Amino acid sequence: MDKSKKRYEVCIKNKDIGFQYDIFDKIECGIELKGTEAKSIKAAKCNLKDSFALVRNGEITLKNMHISPYDHGNIENKDPMRDRKLLLHKSEILKLTQYMKQGGYTLVPSKVYTSGRWIKIELCVCKGKKLYDKREAMKEKDAKKQVNAFKRV
Repeated sequence: MDKSKKRYEVCIKNKDIGFQYDIFDKIECGIELKGTEAKSIKAAKCNLKDSFALVRNGEITLKNMHISPYDHGNIENKDPMRDRKLLLHKSEILKLTQYMKQGGYTLVPSKVYTSGRWIKIELCVCKGKKLYDKREAMKEKDAKKQVNAFKRV
């Protein structure tokens, strides 16, 4: 296989993100893991639901991401809900800080995947949708389903 092509083997997605938020920007970042957390992620035992990121002291911290303890682990297993540091360049952190200063924006992870031997997180800059926006999204989704069902017949 060509080294220039990236392989994405494990991919865990946050399916609610498109329904709950309007996405403005996406950034790929690394994550600081300890113990057997990497093995658990590669075994797809990770949950992004209700997780978010905060900017504090020039660092970005991921909160509420659940990584199940590794089955064959021992005392190296860490707390599944602990805060994890995200690895970004200084310029990217400053860019995200500018979004957060504007107000109303949230940093939400959309997916966790492996890129070669590294584990990456796609972090999205989002703004929460109002209830009427969610209703519109549901109507559009239903209309698409009906059109696809009609084409099949």
